[in-house]
Amino acid sequence: MTMLTPVLALIVWTLIVWIWMYATRIPAMQKAKIDPQDAIHPGSLSTLPSEARVVADNYNHLHEQPTLFYALAIYSFLVGVGDPLNVWLAWGYVAARVAHSLAQIVIKKVPLRFFIFAAGSVILMIIAARNVIALLAV
Repeated sequence: MTMLTPVLALIVWTLIVWIWMYATRIPAMQKAKIDPQDAIHPGSLSTLPSEARVVADNYNHLHEQPTLFYALAIYSFLVGVGDPLNVWLAWGYVAARVAHSLAQIVIKKVPLRFFIFAAGSVILMIIAARNVIALLAV
């Protein structure tokens, strides 16, 4: 297993959330009688119930901070800092993102979601620091 395996796992999770988003959004739009063309502006879907909006919000979140993870994991792999500790940290980050999704979509507790987000951020910082240390040690 390499640093790239957790990258694949997070990509798969993002695609699962994409399916989840449309499985909730399309029926909600139909129930609210929202014409799909009216969704041309994101704010036009603000009338959808929270159950449909939180999944879309989380899908968007999976395209924000995880981009740092993708770049960092690929960098780690390419420069040879994808050692077992960084691989475990990468898996920890993926677990944090899945937990963040579930906290946002299912549990809907913002303080819990923030704690999980912060934990994932710290994991990214540790991986980045380990890469900087490896770079300076050369």
